[in-house]
Amino acid sequence: MRAEGRNKKESDYCSPFTVHSRSAGFTLIEILVVVFIISLTIALVMPNFLGTGKNALKTEARHMSSALRYIYDEAVGKKQTYLFNINLDENSWGFTSEQETRSFMTKGGVEVSDVITLANGEISEGELLIEFGPMGPEESILLHLKKGESAYTIIFNHLSGRTKILEGYAL
Repeated sequence: MRAEGRNKKESDYCSPFTVHSRSAGFTLIEILVVVFIISLTIALVMPNFLGTGKNALKTEARHMSSALRYIYDEAVGKKQTYLFNINLDENSWGFTSEQETRSFMTKGGVEVSDVITLANGEISEGELLIEFGPMGPEESILLHLKKGESAYTIIFNHLSGRTKILEGYAL
């Protein structure tokens, strides 16, 4: 026979850390952990959403600048002719050669506001073709990109084939 005192259930024993509440719910620690995780997630994600306008403009300027350097290097290195075309009405640009053709649309609401060359002056509408021959283009190019009130200027040096990106509208 067993003694009656030994037949107690485990749940009858209490620990100093046991909460004796029959209501279902969350502890303060659980709520604090969840609030912390949500706050951390928001802190990491929100800066990406707040700066998308300026980032899109800067990214597009870098993309176009890289393409100008690529066209120059390919034209001079392979002794071929490349045509760089910009359509200001459709906000598209690209280049063609005997072996490749690439075209791009500006993204994120970025617009090509104007292009300035010595031979053509300031072009703010229509389409412009610039020839990159075996010696590169014959003149420097200024491209102005804008999104809302923000602007970036891309300066292409025809002698060195290098570009410079400036924040704002520069001449």
